[in-house]
Amino acid sequence: MSSPAAFFRRLTLAALGGILLLTSACQPQTPPPAASGSTKGVIRSVGLTVGDLANPFFVQIAKGAEAKVRELGGAGVTFTAVSSGYDLNRQANQIDDFIAAGTDLLLLNAADSQGIAPAVRKARAAGMTVIAIDVAADGGVDGTVMSDNVQAGRIAAEYLVQRLKGRGNVVIINGPPVSAVTDRVAGAVAAFAAAPGITLLSRDQNAFGNRDGGLAVMNDLLVANPRIDAVFAVNDPTGLGAALAVRQSRRAGVIIAAVDGAPDVEAALADPSNALVASAAQDPFTMAARAVEFGFQLRSGSAPADRLIRIPVTLVTRDTLPNYRGWTAK
Repeated sequence: MSSPAAFFRRLTLAALGGILLLTSACQPQTPPPAASGSTKGVIRSVGLTVGDLANPFFVQIAKGAEAKVRELGGAGVTFTAVSSGYDLNRQANQIDDFIAAGTDLLLLNAADSQGIAPAVRKARAAGMTVIAIDVAADGGVDGTVMSDNVQAGRIAAEYLVQRLKGRGNVVIINGPPVSAVTDRVAGAVAAFAAAPGITLLSRDQNAFGNRDGGLAVMNDLLVANPRIDAVFAVNDPTGLGAALAVRQSRRAGVIIAAVDGAPDVEAALADPSNALVASAAQDPFTMAARAVEFGFQLRSGSAPADRLIRIPVTLVTRDTLPNYRGWTAK
């Protein structure tokens, strides 16, 4: 497979050349009537906009989408991936660019599940098929493919409760306002609430889904709370940043669970001194491939009966790591 560096160079060159080559709180809604021809016909171009292409999770989303586009559409279909940086205005502008370029299929990882609605409506009115990927998006998308994020938050938090034997102080490090994050937090909150001996100290600090944010938020939480026993982080980069804060503070006895099952977390789980002890594992490559399949089906006129696909997750821990196969990657 191509290296991440080569992958980014390919995207960057397309952007610098100025040529756009084209040849869980929100629930997916029933799409409004589409523009003529928007759900049928050949696919000549596919666009993908995701939260952060510096995050390995989204790199695999892009690779999985491109691989499936090549499989189903061949070399004649152009694929373009861009990063929103979790900036709603930037993502709306990216969608405008895709519309102007005549993109047929848009794979959308919304920067804001509710705020993206006007851009979704605009894209569909222009004849584009829109598939939400990883997070839900308002505005009447044609379909949604995501992990079961409530399950992810619940099983990660339940593992922390089990490790604490039902008693202790916990915090949740939150993230961007997208459905995947809100669903994970909801699952974790429910698991913590089911254990009377667990005290939830904080749940609203936004670390923006990255390591730097996880480090900064965890440092603040450690200063504000003399005793923290466990942390649920909404994704692996956040959890890894929080683990670094714990290490730097030399605060003993803190354990962390996150969501993604990324390669970096496999390394953390293999290190007994790392505070990160579990992650609810997704498969971004496969998720993206299924989203592309969904879009191609819709454009060919064979719409699946269910417009929402939820993919189950599995928990990987230090104990189960030897049996963990990791992300699908090519």
